[in-house]
Amino acid sequence: MTDGDRPRLAGLRGEPDVYRAAEDSHLLAKAAAARIESDDLVLDLGTGSGYVGRKVAEACSARVVASDLNPHACRQAHDAGLAAVRTDMVSAFRDDSFDWVLFNPPYLPTPEDREWGDWMEQALSGGEDGRAVVNPFLASVRRVLAPGGRALLLVSSLTGLDAVRNTARNEGLMTAEAAEEQFPSERLVVLELTPTGT
Repeated sequence: MTDGDRPRLAGLRGEPDVYRAAEDSHLLAKAAAARIESDDLVLDLGTGSGYVGRKVAEACSARVVASDLNPHACRQAHDAGLAAVRTDMVSAFRDDSFDWVLFNPPYLPTPEDREWGDWMEQALSGGEDGRAVVNPFLASVRRVLAPGGRALLLVSSLTGLDAVRNTARNEGLMTAEAAEEQFPSERLVVLELTPTGT
């Protein structure tokens, strides 16, 4: 469905401004709940509706901070009972803050001429190669991980898994597959990121 040439992405998700949890969110939440412990401090980065953070808080009794650039997402996460911070990536947080960082980034490869700049598009579009948000995350996440801390990153085969792993390695992060789910058009993978030398 389009409005002229504009994709009606918000209509596809049923929300005008906030990404609603889908298969990728469920996979990330399940992988996180299997690893996180009750005394861990967790950042649910790019929280959207707050689904992943809420599921982790419920399943693990962990302390969860939700963050998003989208003010509507922060409001929804707050309404879901999470402490919510509006920030770009991890810039608002101190060094060595979190035991876990969870991130389901925008990862759909999107040609520049299909970018529209609304909140739903920003929640879905990963730029030309699908890694426009993934790469800055990999470059910055290590700073906010506490000693022994790790991150879980949801990626798609559409974003080039080998390229993501190579970038992570260049940023001092080891990768291991924590969970995966196969679909007809893509494979979703949760990568566990561990800083090298820890």
